[in-house]
Amino acid sequence: MSTPADSAGRTPRIVRTAAELSAAIARAIEFNAPEQGTATLGLVPTMGALHSGHESLVSTARAHNDVLVVSIFVNELQFNDAQDFARYPRTLEADVEILARAGADIVFAPQVSTVYPDGRPLIKIDSGELGSKFEGASRPGHFDGMLAVVAKLLHFAMPPATLGVPVSYRAYFGQKDAQQLVLISRMVADLNYPVEICSVPIIRSAEGLALSSRNQFLTAEQAKAALVIHRALSLVKERAERHEPLYLEDAAGLFEMEPLVELDYFELVDPRTLQELAFNCQDTPFTGEGLLLVAARVGEVRLIDNMPLGY
Repeated sequence: MSTPADSAGRTPRIVRTAAELSAAIARAIEFNAPEQGTATLGLVPTMGALHSGHESLVSTARAHNDVLVVSIFVNELQFNDAQDFARYPRTLEADVEILARAGADIVFAPQVSTVYPDGRPLIKIDSGELGSKFEGASRPGHFDGMLAVVAKLLHFAMPPATLGVPVSYRAYFGQKDAQQLVLISRMVADLNYPVEICSVPIIRSAEGLALSSRNQFLTAEQAKAALVIHRALSLVKERAERHEPLYLEDAAGLFEMEPLVELDYFELVDPRTLQELAFNCQDTPFTGEGLLLVAARVGEVRLIDNMPLGY
């Protein structure tokens, strides 16, 4: 049996179709499964244009699984701006180099016809109330499209039923897309998917900016201005750790000092339901748990970030 360390630096196998993926998973599990007990299979869904944040996500999944699949698919259904979709970077060759370093075994890079063989699906997953607020309010239909492709990718990478060993199946997502993570976890629970959803903490630059594929579209001046996002989050976190009132409006006021940054929302919510926490944010000491969400536009680039409080 190979180990995760054996996989680092080895070029992963690239597959394009569902049948190729299933066969590749079966072979990899047969080769890498422990002699006794349960084999583990990890999936990391991505849209490519990978950066060091993705590499950390993949490395985390690599360390916990016998076999690791990374998917790369730019999903048009979750873009409500055709220009945004068209300019999203497609960098498969560079992505594979990163995935080789991080230890992926298989790269699933399907064509649109594989994921949506009949064109846009007629039956869709409704993200409901959870998907209508925050990012959903600014990007109508985004989360419906995201759930559609994640549901398909979870099916595509599911361990084949014909395997002779039990397999524990996990999928990994970054905490940066906090609302997406809540929605996927809810979909998996509500639809009884046999997969464990695992979250991986945000990776930031040395200055504190959350890493994102969209950061490459920022000028140096814009990237510097965008650091106000982390300053505002950190200010509230410090108050929460001291069990002080959070004074969210005060922290949100920091954005007024950065003319290049336009704030969309700055809200404290329940980390499981995304319901706004109106209590203990202003005049009483903070207690319990919360998730601070922020979105802002810097030039033509929309950035999101978040900060867990109390957990």
